[in-house]
Amino acid sequence: MKKTLLLATLMAAAVAPVQAEDAEYKINPWVDCGIGAMIFPNTAPGAVISNVIWDLGTTAVTSAGSSEHTCEGSNVKAAAFIQQSYEQIVVDTANGEGQHLNAMLELLSCDAANVPAIRHEMAEVVGATNYQSQSYNEKAEAYFNVVTNYCGAA
Repeated sequence: MKKTLLLATLMAAAVAPVQAEDAEYKINPWVDCGIGAMIFPNTAPGAVISNVIWDLGTTAVTSAGSSEHTCEGSNVKAAAFIQQSYEQIVVDTANGEGQHLNAMLELLSCDAANVPAIRHEMAEVVGATNYQSQSYNEKAEAYFNVVTNYCGAA
């Protein structure tokens, strides 16, 4: 239980709501979606912890269709796409081109000119010493966070 609580607390800190440069709120599906967002609509750490405890955040990422009022926008669609095809998107990103990368960029209305910066930052993420020990969901979330640093809010 202590290990789960510690993991949830660390994830809460990692996925705090992100602000776009123009101060528009960017949707973070691990905070703004799923059961966690419904139970804790004004408490980001509570939402993340709830989503992590429930199913490691998988439902939160794919809840756009079932709970549109708590989970809207192209960022959510992109997060679900990343969640479903993370391995292919990472390969495409490493190559600098590919079908999955193009689809993700289109979902976010993101300029392909951002790909070199995304590639560079993802190389650092994948090269980190803790990368191999991360879960699939943690890796997908890290990719989502990198991409939304370069692509505008939905």
